[in-house]
Amino acid sequence: MFLMRQFITYLLCLSFGFVFSQEQPTRSYFDINYFSGNIALHNNDILHLIKGHPEGVILSWNKKSFGKKDWEQRYGYPDWGVSLAYQDLKNDVLGNNYSVYGHYNFYFLKRDLMLRIGQGLAYNTNPYNKEDNYKNVAFGSTILSATYLMLNYKKERLFDRFGVQAGLSFLHYSNANVRAPNTSVNTIAFNVGVTYNLDETDPEFIKTVTKEKFTQPIKYNLVFRSGINESDVIGSGQYPFYILSAYADKRLSHKSALQLGTDVFFSMFLKELIYYKSVAFPEENVSGDEDYKRVGVFAGHELFINKMSVVTQVGYYVYYPYHFEGRTYLRIGLKRYFGEKIFGALTLKSHGAKAEAVELGVGIRL
Repeated sequence: MFLMRQFITYLLCLSFGFVFSQEQPTRSYFDINYFSGNIALHNNDILHLIKGHPEGVILSWNKKSFGKKDWEQRYGYPDWGVSLAYQDLKNDVLGNNYSVYGHYNFYFLKRDLMLRIGQGLAYNTNPYNKEDNYKNVAFGSTILSATYLMLNYKKERLFDRFGVQAGLSFLHYSNANVRAPNTSVNTIAFNVGVTYNLDETDPEFIKTVTKEKFTQPIKYNLVFRSGINESDVIGSGQYPFYILSAYADKRLSHKSALQLGTDVFFSMFLKELIYYKSVAFPEENVSGDEDYKRVGVFAGHELFINKMSVVTQVGYYVYYPYHFEGRTYLRIGLKRYFGEKIFGALTLKSHGAKAEAVELGVGIRL
């Protein structure tokens, strides 16, 4: 609780310092939310870690949009911004998490309902250590991937520039198997907060976009992805992986495109795991000569938001010489276009809810 008070005090000082330094219209606002809830039992391995009701605070700066760009109008004038968060997980073994996110706010029901999607990094104060903290099987590293969703009923400017909001939050922390262990933690919480607009008034929304049909011919994409990860065997070591992807996409509208393609996976951690299983567990009948490479086919969808896009893909291994986590895989993540052809990508590959790797990629759309 003492750490939470310190963190809230620091955030408020930072916020007010920013507010009083402004002279020109910022078209932005702050909000601060307190949340409290429960850790979801998504894996029985974390049952011993669930104690009490985790709580925390999230401070966000939000830049409003009013339709100067066409994509702002198509998405109902969303906000974008930055969030800082502190979470007390109510267990000394788990420690506390400090997070920073980039986020978007999307609006529904005459802008009374807000959906926030945030992605960033978290710092954990007490990760796994085989001597001092061997019970923390949730976090194998200090730096974690952090995701949060917030669904709020919201009313701005109820009292001059102040407003209120309340709703539900979902917070996820994981290192995506960069280092074992990695059972991760998901928190489902109720949140309540206040908003403060930095400007006295807001301009009118611009409405110039029409519902004209937009399509493109089929395009062909090549992507190279890489990173490091570790198997679930603690201490087995981190190894690089390489993925070559080729796919076709068909743009259906300003917002959406469909994808169909193939992946070839070269996962060094799997090569090491096959050897380890052949030596340590002879009853599993692993010879050690099994091929660690895999080939998959996938179908996907791409949601375009300005120069960014959200990618979701479902794949199936057609070449699968060694059984590992099942033949179906998922990929979700972000792409950033640099011009018409070149793009970068940050994606998470998983088998169901079990993460395998965070992939950094670069590609070309021909």
